[in-house]
Amino acid sequence: MADKPLPPWADQIPDGAFISYAPTYKVGEYFLRFHKDIYEPADFESLGYYFYDPTEHGFEKGHEYPLFLFLHGFTNALEGDVCINYAGAEFYAKDEYQKAFGGAYILIPLANEVRGADGKVTGSWEERHLKPIHDLVCEFINKHAAANGGVSKKFVFGNSRGATMCFKIVDAYTDFFNGLIPIGTSDISDDATLDRYDQNDIWLLFAIGKRDEFNNYEKEIVPRLPRLKRMKHCFILTPEWVYNGDHGIASINFGTEMGQHCLINPMHCNMMFDDGTPMEASLPDGVTGWLAKAIKG
Repeated sequence: MADKPLPPWADQIPDGAFISYAPTYKVGEYFLRFHKDIYEPADFESLGYYFYDPTEHGFEKGHEYPLFLFLHGFTNALEGDVCINYAGAEFYAKDEYQKAFGGAYILIPLANEVRGADGKVTGSWEERHLKPIHDLVCEFINKHAAANGGVSKKFVFGNSRGATMCFKIVDAYTDFFNGLIPIGTSDISDDATLDRYDQNDIWLLFAIGKRDEFNNYEKEIVPRLPRLKRMKHCFILTPEWVYNGDHGIASINFGTEMGQHCLINPMHCNMMFDDGTPMEASLPDGVTGWLAKAIKG
């Protein structure tokens, strides 16, 4: 497309490949399945959050369901309802995805992000948010899920800065969560903490593109791969190229090329192309297939 900037890696793509400049799915199709609420702890500023309740969409009350906590990336809370999509949570409200798990709650806390007059954004996720997020999960279970039958296993998804928080919150509350899916971070927990993961039977799907624009794969990721591979329940997803649903290599440029950092887009679509074929042979049933296995444990 002549009006799109050419990504710096354009001369490296395989013969016959093409560049795709936007996800092929419709954003917002499932927003109406989510509610919005506010958590007001006594010792922290209030946190807005979105949630999805499977018992409102055909799943019986009186049963425990897993809970999926999604932590959005930097500036995403400024996007209104679109944050549901940017966090990677929207499609998990689809009937197809929900059936794969037998129903699941979805919870999306919102950082109190503010864009100043200088254009800089403050209030995004930091370590000080770990306890309030954990407490929000507990509050959500008591307020929304307990009367329906409660929550079984708890998984954390995180994208970009949210992926860093994904590791950090499971580091801090290893006996509370059952699994995590960090997408696009090099802030991998240290060896001793990963030992605790194994001791607690934590399931980890670690996902990052080899050409991620913000995380140096060779310097920051490769040295940690041997330890990840020794974990009891770790699936490592490091695609050579990040694709969109049309089989094109993803390019997204907001002043900075970040198409390969946005692995969240194909992960959001279950690592499946629009024609139903898997993007990764190692995930023939997509992310939902891995999650369903992890839930059964």
